[in-house]
Amino acid sequence: MRRPVLCNLFLASSLLALTQLFTPDAHAEARLALVIGQSAYRAVPELPNAANDAEGITELLGSAGFNVTTAPNLAQNEMRQAISDFASKVSAAGADTVALVFYAGHGLQIDGENYLVPVDLDPKRETDIPVQGVRLNDLLNTLGALPTRSRIFMLDACRNNPFPALSGAGHGLAIVDTKAGAPGTFISYSTSPGAEAEDGSGVDSPYTTAVLSVAKQPNLPIEEVFKRIRVAVAQSTDGRQIPWESSSLTADFRFFGDSGGQQPAGASSFALASGTRSVDDWRKELRGREPKAAYDLVIADDTIPAYQAYVELFARASQAPRVRSMLERRRMMQAWSEANAVNTRASFEAFLASYGNSDLAITARRMLLRVQNRSIAAAVAAPINVAMAPTCPCSSPSTPASPVNPKVLPINKRVDDTPPKRKVVDTPKRKPTEQVVVDRRPPPQESGPPPGAIMQGIGIGVGIGLGMGMGGGGRGGDMGHGDYRR
Repeated sequence: MRRPVLCNLFLASSLLALTQLFTPDAHAEARLALVIGQSAYRAVPELPNAANDAEGITELLGSAGFNVTTAPNLAQNEMRQAISDFASKVSAAGADTVALVFYAGHGLQIDGENYLVPVDLDPKRETDIPVQGVRLNDLLNTLGALPTRSRIFMLDACRNNPFPALSGAGHGLAIVDTKAGAPGTFISYSTSPGAEAEDGSGVDSPYTTAVLSVAKQPNLPIEEVFKRIRVAVAQSTDGRQIPWESSSLTADFRFFGDSGGQQPAGASSFALASGTRSVDDWRKELRGREPKAAYDLVIADDTIPAYQAYVELFARASQAPRVRSMLERRRMMQAWSEANAVNTRASFEAFLASYGNSDLAITARRMLLRVQNRSIAAAVAAPINVAMAPTCPCSSPSTPASPVNPKVLPINKRVDDTPPKRKVVDTPKRKPTEQVVVDRRPPPQESGPPPGAIMQGIGIGVGIGLGMGMGGGGRGGDMGHGDYRR
């Protein structure tokens, strides 16, 4: 009787394990997703596939165990509110959460910044975009500030620029380095940075079509999923569109299959291999292969060393011009990313020296002018610091240092053409009770005045004359010498 029971228990446990592997509800982490599809643009033609892309991704993520919030055709305020509400849900779900955002619609890069385009955006000049658009960095930073297991961003937003007023905008989106932000982030573009994606002639875009097909495969790490998506999109567009991604994930993730909070196994080995393999490593890897097989390998890896090795080894292959173009574009976008990160006159001048004829040259010159004006303004506003020369207590007294030349000036004898002011002597005030008695000098007599009268007259005359004359001269001296003091 015990043997059948044990067999049944073993069979039940096996079935439970298989159910956990393929049932999305068995995921250990909480899964939340925000899906935005921007089709009904008001100032430019509609994007019919964006709505279809959002619908297909919503269904896919729902079957993968995500609690999905779908928000189509959002104006600027609505998009910001949707992002804020989604961030609140992620925060409430706790640290063991996978947050995913899918965006289908127009995207723009202006002055090195990436913007998602609301349906009500109607720019008359490039400076309208920061006011009317939604910065991609704001979305990344909002979710990056929350404690989560992983943050995944899928952007089918690199379509052509439909706004004629933005003639100076760069193509596609600029590079975003996830390693420079919070760890645990994965971001995918529908095409390479600086390139434009196709909307497609089918129901969905080429990118979303590949996602819907590849992501359903069970137990694939996310890095392997997007590696296969890249190859599929390259094949369906005849190499015109190559998806790109950047990852700083610290935990494993699978759309279908239990991630279990493990560290990426095959996924991390792929990421590490891509990030550490040199051109020489790729030469060894590709040497002896058929050009088409080697091409698929470098497209799957999508790195500068891989492309460079292919161009060197297969210069005459039919795929070589395409790979060479991708290599140059990737180098340019890397240089553009570094120039914006440094944000100095030298960084933009270096970019223009190498890529002065590119579509980003107009923006680079504008950024260079801003940096130059900023430097001039800072130099004008900077205070003048005057260094005072040290004095030795044992030295002889000297004149103060000059504010222009902080050296001790030699002692020179002062030569002044203006006579010095006379010393003012204040006459003591008399008390109110005192009376001034002035004796008039008697008329002269032939025999002369007596000696006492003469001395008395001299005393009074000198006192009054000096008192009034010198007092008035003192005030006049002050007025006369006022300009000299200034």
